Amino acid sequence: MAIIEVTNFRKVYGSTVAADDVTFSVEEGEIFGILGPNGAGKSTTVEAIAGLRKPDGGKIVVLGRDPGDPSLRKEVGVQLQESELPEKMTVREALELFSTFYPKPADWRQLAAELGIDAKLNARFGKLSGGQKQRLSIALALIGDPEIAILDELTTGLDPSARRDTWDLIESVRNRGVTVLLVTHFMEEAERLCDRIAVIDRGRVVALDTPQGLIAQVSTEQRIRFRPSEPLDDALLTGLAEVREVRHHGPTVEVIGVGDVLQAVTSVLAVNNIIAAELRVEQANLDDAFVQLTDRKLAANGSDN
Repeated sequence: MAIIEVTNFRKVYGSTVAADDVTFSVEEGEIFGILGPNGAGKSTTVEAIAGLRKPDGGKIVVLGRDPGDPSLRKEVGVQLQESELPEKMTVREALELFSTFYPKPADWRQLAAELGIDAKLNARFGKLSGGQKQRLSIALALIGDPEIAILDELTTGLDPSARRDTWDLIESVRNRGVTVLLVTHFMEEAERLCDRIAVIDRGRVVALDTPQGLIAQVSTEQRIRFRPSEPLDDALLTGLAEVREVRHHGPTVEVIGVGDVLQAVTSVLAVNNIIAAELRVEQANLDDAFVQLTDRKLAANGSDN
C-alpha cells in the first residue's frame, strides 16, 4: 500500500525550477531512496512531503492527507539536512524536550539505549562526534513513534566507519516497522539500503526502480581480470559466445562478456591447464547506472565532479 504519493510535483524559486513533474510513490514498510547530486531537487521534494514547503504544482498525499495537516506531525518523523541543536543542550535535554511535542511519545530512554547514545545523555550537543549527532538525530526523528521517518543526507560528513554504523541504524529503524524515506547522494549507501530508488537530476525523476533494476537498465556486462600462468592465445576466449572483448594490460588479461562468462572462461582455462592468478570479477554498479542515466559523474564518496 502506498503511504506517500507524489504526483507531478513542481516547485519554483524565482527563475529556478527546483522540481519539475516529480512523480513516485512510497510503499509501506520499505526504505525508499531519493538519489541525486547536490542541487538536483532532492531536499526540496522531501521538504514538501514533510509539509515544510507548498507545491507550486502537482499533488502530494501522505497517509491519505495533505502534508500540511497538523495531525501528521505525530506520524511523520523528520531529520533534515541542516538539523542543529544548541551546542550547550545535553542529549538528555534534547530527548526530554522533543518527547513533550507528542501526545504518546516513544520511551526516549529506550530509544537512547537502542541507538547507542545512552552513555552520552549528559554530554552537550557541541561535544558529540559526527556519528553521535546522527544517532541523536535519528532518535529525535523517532521519538514521536512515527509511521514514516524522513532522513535527509543523514551520513554526509561522517567517516566510513560511522557511515556504516549509521546504515545499520537505518535498517534497524525499518525493522521497527517504520517506513523510511532516505535522501542521499552516496551510491554505496543507496545500493546497500534501499528497496527502491528514484533518481532525480535537474529537478526531474530520470529513473525509478530497485537498485539492481537500475543497474540492469544500463548494463549486463561483466569484466574478468586475471594473470594467466602462461601466454594465452586470445582466440581461446574470443571464440566463446559469452565473450565480447579481450584486452591486455601488461601481464593482466581483461575479458568483457555477458551471461555466464565467468564459467565459460574458467572452463577454457582449465582445459588448457592455465591458472588464473589474482582473478577478479567486476560488474556494473549503481554508480555506473547513475552516470549512464544522467550523463553526470557522481563519486562514490558523494562529491560532485
